[in-house]
Amino acid sequence: MPEPTTPADPATPPVPTTPAPPTAPFVPNTPPTPPVPLAALLAREDLALRQIAGPAGPGIVLHAAHTSEMADPYPYLLGGELLLTAGVHIPEAAAGPEGDAHGRAKAGPGSFFEDYVSRIVASGGAALGFGVAPVHDTVPRALVAACEAYGLPLLEVPPQTTFSAVARAVWQLMERARTAELRRVTEAQQSLAAAASRPDPVPSVLRRLAQRVGGRAVLYGPEGTEIAAAGQASAADVPLAGLARLLLSRASATAGDTAPDGTHLAAYALGAGRGFVLGVATPRRDPGDHTIASVAAVLLSLLTGEQQSGSGAARSSALVRLLLGAAPAEVAPLLGGERWLVVHGRPDAPAPGPVAASALGAGLGSPLVDLADDVVRVLVPADGAPQPQPQPGWTLGVSADAVPADWPAADAQAARALARARATRTALVRHGSGSALLDLVPDDAARAHARALLAPLRAGTASAALVETLRTWLSLHGSWDRTAVALAVHRNTVRQRITRCAALLGTDLDDPDVRMELWFSLKHTE
Repeated sequence: MPEPTTPADPATPPVPTTPAPPTAPFVPNTPPTPPVPLAALLAREDLALRQIAGPAGPGIVLHAAHTSEMADPYPYLLGGELLLTAGVHIPEAAAGPEGDAHGRAKAGPGSFFEDYVSRIVASGGAALGFGVAPVHDTVPRALVAACEAYGLPLLEVPPQTTFSAVARAVWQLMERARTAELRRVTEAQQSLAAAASRPDPVPSVLRRLAQRVGGRAVLYGPEGTEIAAAGQASAADVPLAGLARLLLSRASATAGDTAPDGTHLAAYALGAGRGFVLGVATPRRDPGDHTIASVAAVLLSLLTGEQQSGSGAARSSALVRLLLGAAPAEVAPLLGGERWLVVHGRPDAPAPGPVAASALGAGLGSPLVDLADDVVRVLVPADGAPQPQPQPGWTLGVSADAVPADWPAADAQAARALARARATRTALVRHGSGSALLDLVPDDAARAHARALLAPLRAGTASAALVETLRTWLSLHGSWDRTAVALAVHRNTVRQRITRCAALLGTDLDDPDVRMELWFSLKHTE
């Protein structure tokens, strides 16, 4: 039963007639929560509510329930409410025998109920619930007529149903709708992320977005031209394209509108000033649709930003040219420079994954990353760029700067620098670029001497292992343990290989002059 307040004074004057609001449709200031269909509330058998006037259908929704016995509820409504009243505020002159069949008091001008209902409609009220007993035995006929005239749904609340029960039912239905909407948004986010990882990410994201919002999704280019689209084409495509061009001209982040056929339109700028726009057209506007479209806009910003910046297209072009037989020197300008550094890195933790490898590349300022086994290789531009710096959690080896033709040699330099860094427990080791003494000897003569001196080591099947062991052992000042760590072999293996080198070369490796000459020769065989 409704909880009535103190009955109104019989002498209470009717609510004064107020000028009608503007003819423009009222837009309720409703909260961003899923609304509750009025039909769902009427379906609650425990409430026994009955609609006795006004329109019915799935389009009538409630955003809240509010109880008020004010004669003019307009100032206290936000819009979208089910207003509950027991009719305490109705003057006896309007409800009693003194009034005529339309509720017009003989002593006052105008209709009390028409004024009352018109104010509810003007405030954006969604429906009116009238509690029967103890103030009124039935719903006044004039109120029923006024609700029919103004198109306001009128519910009869039986005596056994309290207003608190009605309000609780509204909030319960709203909570269920909110939970369902959150589940829908979460599933849509996961679906969009999966679409972005497909071989055709942009069309896949648009298709998935159109399916999730039940409408159309369009990607517009910098000139406002349609690049890709998904979903059923309709008459709303023209105003949607116009909204996208308007968004580009105003440099705004989002824009919204309604097409002449009632289709809801929304446009989202992708990235910061990149010129791409996502347009979405939906037959209805559910609370979660904006969130879903915003997720798609973020994903498309990442996908289109790569191409708009030029770096992604340039790398793709370079790869295609290499696959078709172009020399590295021809594609290097597309990648960002003429001279490059090769960096090898190993994490202090277990083997790196793709995310860790990308993070290392970002820290070194290059997207050219290769994850091979437990080593990450990064190609870093050396033209005017800062030198690579130590990265937390990584051990790095850096080559000397090289032109594309010398990239294989630079790769070997970085590998040896990484081995030395791990052996000496240093965060970063750079490969030496040479000394003044080396520059004094003509390169051809130095290489010829190196080939002759090291020829005995290159004759057998284990030549590569012997040369690399000798190089690493000399670089680490003859340390057995550090050389074993750098080469990932046992220290006895290092001893055996160095002994074999000394025997093949017929020299004393403890002699500093011999070591110097061998190091000089090894430098000229890189």
